[in-house]
Amino acid sequence: MQIHPTAIVHPKASLADDVVVGPFCTVGEHVTIGKGSRLLSHVAVDGWTDIGERNEIHPFVSIGGPPQHLHYKGEPTKVVIGDANILREYVTVNRATMQGGGVTSLGSNNFLMAYVHVAHDCRLGSHLIMANAASLAGHITIGDHAIIGGLTGIHQFVRVGAYAMVGGCCAIGQDVPPFMRAAGGYRAHLYGLNSVGLRRHGFSADRIAVLKKAYDLLFRSGHKTAEAIRLARDEFKGQGDVEQVLKFMEGTKRGISRSVSKDQEDED
Repeated sequence: MQIHPTAIVHPKASLADDVVVGPFCTVGEHVTIGKGSRLLSHVAVDGWTDIGERNEIHPFVSIGGPPQHLHYKGEPTKVVIGDANILREYVTVNRATMQGGGVTSLGSNNFLMAYVHVAHDCRLGSHLIMANAASLAGHITIGDHAIIGGLTGIHQFVRVGAYAMVGGCCAIGQDVPPFMRAAGGYRAHLYGLNSVGLRRHGFSADRIAVLKKAYDLLFRSGHKTAEAIRLARDEFKGQGDVEQVLKFMEGTKRGISRSVSKDQEDED
């Protein structure tokens, strides 16, 4: 281990042999850090926190601090972070509450830019990009390969599906289904598929075309949600991408973000 003389590491913390702990970092008693991870400087890791391998954690990041929740009474809830993540300056990741399941989790290969906030009980997938000052309230779920724009705030209990893209300076109050694009001001709306992102991830033109047809049926046909889901399930039987969207919509608790009209989408 390379521990700078100004760092404070609790003797009961568990650090792999090659972990780097830079100047003025603090590492608490119940912290585990895996091979190849680096705390560059002024990083605070507290609580019952497990950090995987090859993570790069930049100055003034705070991981494992108590949740901003009035009913938290010091219970041993956790933060679990996977491998090969980059957390830039002033990122905060709070530990969970007992009411929310006891674990705040972040997968692997994620890039969290400066000032990102991940609140208690959030569950983030892998290969995410969260731009500067994106903020998550508690109990939020974000699927793999999603992108969250800078200065965007997401309401508690909202879900953002895999491969979705949320624009900058948005307020997200309802779920954003997989593969879709959301943007707007005080309350964001859906603007069709995240087509550019899907192409970059190797989705074929045929796959994207099927999702576009499903989007039109689900959000532009005028049917009520339950009926649109039923019709889409009949029409796109055997299409795994569409079924993923339908299951996501059926599991909503806060409702699904509304779509703009086709004319509005074309204008933007």
